[in-house]
This record gives sequence, structure tokens and C-alpha cells, in this order.
Amino acid sequence: MSQDIVEKTKKTAELYFKDVSDEKPFELWRSFDKGLARDFSLFITGQMYAREKIPHKTRQLITVSALTVLSRLDELRLHIQAALNVGCSPEEIAEVIFQTAIYGGVPATNAALKTLKSVLVEKELWPLDGHTDDPGR
Repeated sequence: MSQDIVEKTKKTAELYFKDVSDEKPFELWRSFDKGLARDFSLFITGQMYAREKIPHKTRQLITVSALTVLSRLDELRLHIQAALNVGCSPEEIAEVIFQTAIYGGVPATNAALKTLKSVLVEKELWPLDGHTDDPGR
């Protein structure tokens, strides 16, 4: 593997996953198979996530959308954190999650919004400015 891919992997992993409090996939993979963990990381983070065809914000919003529709909440939590790290606002992330209701159903959207809220609470970004939990407002 080229040194360029290794550097892209490190740079992209730092951008996406800095300050992630949960176990990162690489750490989980490595606990079972160090070589395969490296291969996965180099491909997923260094070759896919590091591509410059679309901005990181767009890539993470697409990822949030797909994970919402698939109801993959653990992975969604990780990528909500990554989306915040690359500059997505909580409102942008929520809007993408709301958009998925058409394709994945309201239960998947509700579960994703709960996941978003829990990440925002952890990061002390909740409540959102100008919003309350009062449905009458």
C-alpha cells in the first residue's frame, strides 16, 4: 500500500472521528484481526472517505441518510459525530433525517432523530437555538 494512502487514511480518520466517544469501528476490527482492520481502514477511510469528488459535508450527509433508512443506529451515531466534525450543522443533519421518512418510514426517522438528539446532548449542543421540546410551539 502506498504511503499516500496511509497518510490520507490518517488525515481523514482524524477529521471524521476526532472526539468520538464511542468505540470506533477500526478499534473493534483490530481487536479481532489487526491485518484485516488495517486493510478495511485503508480502503474505507483512505480511499473512499478521502475521495475529493464530493465535499466531506456532502459525503457525511449521504451517509447519515443511508444509515437512517437502514436503521443502523450504532453506525449512525458515529457518522452524526463525523458530520458535525466536518462542519454539518445539527439543523442540516436533522433535515436529512426528516427527508428519509419518505423512503425509510417514520419509525426509522424517529429513531435517527433520537440518536441525533443524544449526540447533541453529549456535545452540549442541545437544545437547538430557538427550539423547544414543546410541540405547541
